[in-house]
Amino acid sequence: MSSSMGRLMLSLAVLTGIGCDRDIAEQPLADVTAPSVAEQHVKRNPVLHWNRVAGESFLEIGPVIDSWVFAILHAAIHDAVNGVERRYEPYTADLSSRGASLDAAVATAARDVLVALAPNTRERIEKEYRSALTAIPRGRARNKGVKLGRHAARANLKRRSGDGIPVGLWPPQSGPITEPVYVPTGEPGDYAFTPPFDAPPLGPIALFPGWGRLTAFAVDVTTYGLPGPDALTSEEYARDLNHLQSVGSLQSRTRTADQTEVAKFWFEPSPAFNQMANRALEKHQFDAWDAARTLALMYLTVADAGIVCFEAKYRFRFWRPYTAIRRADEDDNPRTMPDTAWLPLLWPSPDDPEPIFLIPPIPEYPSAAALISAAAAQVLIDILGDEQHIEVTSPYLPGVTRRFTSFTHVAEEVGMSRVYGGIHFVRAVKDGAELGRSIGRDVSRLLPAARRWEK
Repeated sequence: MSSSMGRLMLSLAVLTGIGCDRDIAEQPLADVTAPSVAEQHVKRNPVLHWNRVAGESFLEIGPVIDSWVFAILHAAIHDAVNGVERRYEPYTADLSSRGASLDAAVATAARDVLVALAPNTRERIEKEYRSALTAIPRGRARNKGVKLGRHAARANLKRRSGDGIPVGLWPPQSGPITEPVYVPTGEPGDYAFTPPFDAPPLGPIALFPGWGRLTAFAVDVTTYGLPGPDALTSEEYARDLNHLQSVGSLQSRTRTADQTEVAKFWFEPSPAFNQMANRALEKHQFDAWDAARTLALMYLTVADAGIVCFEAKYRFRFWRPYTAIRRADEDDNPRTMPDTAWLPLLWPSPDDPEPIFLIPPIPEYPSAAALISAAAAQVLIDILGDEQHIEVTSPYLPGVTRRFTSFTHVAEEVGMSRVYGGIHFVRAVKDGAELGRSIGRDVSRLLPAARRWEK
């Protein structure tokens, strides 16, 4: 969910018939030491294994919808694992199948959800599933595990069936998440379509205007609030705009080389967070039960953070820096100066027919990347602790590895990457991160230990 706009361009290009088989689609997802996901099914934690398998599907699923898919996926896996042996309270399905194969239950739950919600991954998922079952001895335990996993997947898919999200086609062309169609007012401060989504063949469009009305997975969205963007006439707004006009410019002389790297490295943070969580759970030697709960909580958080974020985006309808800087003569603020030729660092080059970097076609406030990254990081902090040795790679800058000593540091860098890239104001990043941490803290307390497992 997040500002997954590299994949957005790829998906929109496919949808509109513009070829976008760029190298980015062939780059490995962010991972550092990840062994092949197809190896040693039974010898490793099956939850982590299927998380890695699913992690290869981000491009196929498409941005925003991927958060919804992964929440359902890991809720189903959590319920399946605890149906084998109840250690934590279930999310949806109160199942019990003693003697069932854990590996078969996890594999089946994952397979059924992914095939149902990401049908364009079916061939690869089915091949992985057959390999997983082949590694499990035939017999009653395997059969019970398959049945258990099927029930867990079916229950969680049914729970979200009312969302009305079409699968297989991205972006969706109909349904409640596409309504009401966004119409700009043209007033100063109001979000205006930005290139290349302001005209055919990719626009005019603002994506997912109805996403914020989805039923949340775990939280009461009405309990969370945001102060909103700064008033256009305020000193704070002018300071923010002037800073971004300098540091976020395509031709900036104040942005450092490291800040430029950060902006491009984190253009799509979802795969990196998935891999960070996976490797951290492996390092801490979490068993299937603890891993299933952690990943379920992280993705329930990510999904709900996205819902809260999009509700706010289309309520505040705030313009992007691209528009704000070019139309600064309309903001009634004497401290700002327009630059009608200003471009952000994350700008689709006119010389590149298949660009990677671009301005997300959604309103600016709050920053989805900052909000969702902070929310996911908070869950990992609450369960694993903040201080970690983290190494991350990115498909957007092959060969570059960034290193961190805490999840907090990662989330902060992801948020600021949007400022360096010229696509978000600092206010949107700070407010989004604060709200994300709040959501993460609330969700991380859910799915408690089953009563007989309490210490």
